[in-house]
Amino acid sequence: MSISIAVVQPISFAPPNDHQNLQLAKEFIEKAARDGAAFVAFPESFPGPWRMPAHYNPIPQMLEFAAKFHIHIVFGTIEPIDIDTQTAYNLIVMAYPDGKTVAKYRRTHPSGPWIYTGGTAWEFQYTAANEFPVFDTVHGKVGLMMCSEVFMPEISRGMALRGAEILFMPAGVNKRKLWPTWRNLTWSRAIENLAVVVTSQNMFSLDDLGLAMVAGPEDIYFESQSPCYSVVEIDLERIRTLRAGKDSLTSSFTCGAKEGILSEPWQRPELYDQFYPGS
Repeated sequence: MSISIAVVQPISFAPPNDHQNLQLAKEFIEKAARDGAAFVAFPESFPGPWRMPAHYNPIPQMLEFAAKFHIHIVFGTIEPIDIDTQTAYNLIVMAYPDGKTVAKYRRTHPSGPWIYTGGTAWEFQYTAANEFPVFDTVHGKVGLMMCSEVFMPEISRGMALRGAEILFMPAGVNKRKLWPTWRNLTWSRAIENLAVVVTSQNMFSLDDLGLAMVAGPEDIYFESQSPCYSVVEIDLERIRTLRAGKDSLTSSFTCGAKEGILSEPWQRPELYDQFYPGS
């Protein structure tokens, strides 16, 4: 089964003008729906807000757009916890085409507090959450994660073991010297989990170095370092075939990734407590 994903790496409006990203998002969503995409994926904190106190909530409007254009929308915002302490969850949301259903992932790693305070873009007291769920869609299971959590293989692996075939990983801003390793790890998360990983980031000027990518276990379907909008076709049947397969002496003639690595022969949970004891 092939589906299309619209990947958006925009020139974003930074605070205090981040509310203008809502109109920009609508334009991209309408275009993605017109182009036949099943999902449209935006960066972390797009359309925002980026700061506490949060002066708007994009979720109702994004649900409205999802229903109007009949598309899944993956986007970023914050979820206020306490106005006095300026605490908030960093949030990735998936709005469903019914205009009612909302999937939410609250960032889990690191434990916090962390870098979202004192900068020129974000300004809130980050609070870590404790769950990384997976979500059913008519196209397949979806996992949501965020930005530098690409460096934490436990998150994507946990989701993949529970069936997530597409991992949306919206990211924040220019990676600078981290860019090469970040790119490597994005593809690595796809390879080791036999999944499709989708990421993009905010760009505030043409001088920024972007990192938009749709990576599969056998190939990188798409990538861009520039502002972009691209509709990328992915083959979920291939993902399912690789997951159901069994590695053999002839596998390397037909497969660009190891077959069946989420299955029992490759998983040895009885050994893992030896190097990271559970509670």
